[in-house]
Parts: sequence; structure tokens; C-alpha cells
Amino acid sequence: MNYFEAIWKSIILGTVQGLTEFLPVSSSGHLSLLQRVLNYSIGGGGMMFVNVMLHLGTLFAVVWVFRRDILALFKKPFKTLLMLIVATIPAGVVGLLFNSEIDELFSGELGLGLLALCFSFTALLLLITEYVARRRKQFEPLNWQHSLTMGCMQAIALFPGISRSGSTVFAGTVSGAKREDVAKFSFLMSIPIILGSVAVEIKDIVFPEEGVTVAMAAPEIVGMIFGVLFAAVSGFFAVKVMLKVINRANYKWFSLYLVLLAVCCLSLDVAGVL
Repeated sequence: MNYFEAIWKSIILGTVQGLTEFLPVSSSGHLSLLQRVLNYSIGGGGMMFVNVMLHLGTLFAVVWVFRRDILALFKKPFKTLLMLIVATIPAGVVGLLFNSEIDELFSGELGLGLLALCFSFTALLLLITEYVARRRKQFEPLNWQHSLTMGCMQAIALFPGISRSGSTVFAGTVSGAKREDVAKFSFLMSIPIILGSVAVEIKDIVFPEEGVTVAMAAPEIVGMIFGVLFAAVSGFFAVKVMLKVINRANYKWFSLYLVLLAVCCLSLDVAGVL
């Protein structure tokens, strides 16, 4: 792969990652699909490393937007910080135990079919979220029950095609938390998950398993840097858009998009194109 090819493909991946990380359409699902479409693959664990770095780009965006809320986490009585830690545990456990198996499953022959199923599942969650948000009259401030429910749904969202933001907003809304609290907490929940993924990848580079190395050529490294930058910029705009979407509880168009995307995946799978 030459420099030009690596850069333009990485820019596309980074932009899509930034937009879809915070919009309720699953960034991991889009990356998995796009990597097939673009025929962009790096052997030896390099592709997983690139994906994590793109997620790191979106981390810069959410940290900037919620910088005041992040600082407030470390002020007494630390309730929100403690809820955030507890809510992160389910996804952390599932990720440590099954992340490699999930990645292998979705990159295999059944990958497109599974993506279609997960995209459809997210579409259903969004429709339920909008229905509940528009009809429920009273919502409570975020509490331990809400945060733990959101944490469990975040663990399910480790499957590509199941949106992390969509599933956590679904959990918070259905359990009765206020929209603004759900929005803020959902975005804050992304921070430890992304940091944990980056830490695991760095560990695998420094202490690789026997016979496994993360090898990337110079064009791929340069392309990844461009991808991270574009992920950060597009992620910033996606956060702003998603905050408005949650406040208005208008998810049906995202749901329709995901259904069409699921049909597209199934069509490509049946046709044997990818």
C-alpha cells in the first residue's frame, strides 16, 4: 500500500469513525463494513491497533466538549465518578474476556450477516427509545440503577453493529433517567472504555503473545495519523449533533438508516461481493 492510498483510505475511516462513534449507528460496525469495502487490511494485529487509534481520536473530541464535566467528577462527593467506574465494569470484563473472539467472528465469513443483525437490533432499540421518551411524563435524576443499566448495555455494544451511544441512551431512557443526564453520562462512559482499549493495545505491542506482532509499514502509520486527526474533528461535530438528538428524542431517521444498512449488508453477503 502506497502513501496516497493509505492516507485517503484512513481519512475516510477516521471521518466515519468520528461521526458514528457518537451518533447512534455503531462506529465499530461501520469500520468493519468499510474495511471490507475499501479492502483495507493490515496483518499481524495492525488493523485492530488502527481501529483503537481512531477511537482515541474521538476521545479527544469528547474530552474537549465535556472538559468541565470531567473536572467536576473529581470534586466531592464523587458520586458521578463512582457511578461511572461501576458502569464501566461490565464492558471492561466482557472486552477483556471476549474481545478477540468477537473481532474474529465479525471479520470471518459470517461477518456481514452478523453486522446486518446487529444493525437491525440497534434500529429497534432506537425506535423503543423514541417511543418511551415521547410518552413518559416524568423522569428522574440519574441514579445508581440507571447508571448500572447503561453499563450493562454498553457491554452488549461491544458487538460491531450495536451502537454504544444508542444502547446506553436506550438503557438510560427506558429506566427513567432525565435526557440531559443520560446524554452527559453516555458520553462520559465512552472515555474509560476507549482508554482501556488503548491500554490493552499498547500492552500487546510492548508484551506481544508468542508468534503475534503488530507490524505496520510507514505508509500505514502516516495514514493512521491522518485518520486520527479526522476522527477527532468529525467526532466533535457528532457530539454536538447527538446532544440535540437526545434532547429532542428524534431517533427514527437513524433507525431507518440502520435498517437500510442492514439490507445492504445482507444483499452484499448474498451476492458474494464482499
